[in-house]
Amino acid sequence: MSSPLTPEALGQELARRAGAAPGRMVVAIAGPPGAGKSTLVDQLQAALRADGLPTQILPMDGFHYDNAILDARGLRHRKGAPESFDACGLIRLLQALASPEAPDIAVPVFDRAADLSRGSARIIPAATRVLLVEGNYLLLDRAPWNALRPLADVTAMLDCPFEVLEARLMRRWLALGLPETEARARVEGNDLPNARLVLTESAPAALSVSTL
Repeated sequence: MSSPLTPEALGQELARRAGAAPGRMVVAIAGPPGAGKSTLVDQLQAALRADGLPTQILPMDGFHYDNAILDARGLRHRKGAPESFDACGLIRLLQALASPEAPDIAVPVFDRAADLSRGSARIIPAATRVLLVEGNYLLLDRAPWNALRPLADVTAMLDCPFEVLEARLMRRWLALGLPETEARARVEGNDLPNARLVLTESAPAALSVSTL
């Protein structure tokens, strides 16, 4: 993995690569919870569109299993862990999106306030040149997640100190109205174990990005 890029430098590198080749470029951006993936892809989308490259975002969080399924499987307390996602559904959809002949395709988006995924909530138009896929486990080196990596033309991993992740995750839960004790329990019992998993079991990315 190369030395960490700034978000601005990553945008310039993606624009260079997309401009040098026809067709659609799929970019997989992975990182632990709290690393700033959503903020980064929003910035990248704006920068790439400003460069004349039609760009869309596909968030992995849209593939959360519904809470009813998590309850039935005894996984609600582990929501956000790899087993709480429809990884195979994400793989199938990304295979379709990566095709040069892909038509307009609707994708799901996670509604954090409602704590559920909304199906067909975003359209990835056929004219999309750059598809930014973001999520914790896009580079996880275990089945079935390891089938995602070959579908990406570019892979990137976010680089952020662990203590910064912890502080951001606490702020996230507090902003959603959770009491501090409950927020702390979620961060320590679920978010941080998931972060450690991403950091220790992800395959190497081509690019590293600092989101400090």
